[in-house]
Amino acid sequence: MPTLHLGVVDLPYNETPEPTNRPRKKKAAAGPAVTTGDVAEWLERKYHVMEHFAELHMEDVVAPALENSLQGALESVLMGAPTHLDPFGGATSAIEDAFKRFIDTKEMDRLGYPGVPTKASLIGIRRRFKNRRDPGRPSFQDSALYEGSMRAWVD
Repeated sequence: MPTLHLGVVDLPYNETPEPTNRPRKKKAAAGPAVTTGDVAEWLERKYHVMEHFAELHMEDVVAPALENSLQGALESVLMGAPTHLDPFGGATSAIEDAFKRFIDTKEMDRLGYPGVPTKASLIGIRRRFKNRRDPGRPSFQDSALYEGSMRAWVD
């Protein structure tokens, strides 16, 4: 039986320093780089972001996306397409897009889960823009690397 998985592509978080005209001081050797995998594990352990997404959208997004993808793959095979194509490719893409909307539209923030909206989102911390304050930004969207690296796959 195929199983749907939600996770992230493991990418390093790189903090880019703000440009200045001052000479830079040498920094002490940094520890191991934090990755999107680390962040995803922390967020899942504390807030269950992907678990809440899957539970909330299993019937209206996930199941229909899987059904449509399989139907399309079957139709393609019946019309002579190669059988090695991923029958769940369309579904995983739709699920990834739905997860990004889940974060962008603050759906997780409205669920009433303890600690959500996060303090960082209420303060408006945002590391990806020059103006690093955006009060009311969605939780879990600080740098957008976590959200952008999310992947769904079936095996």
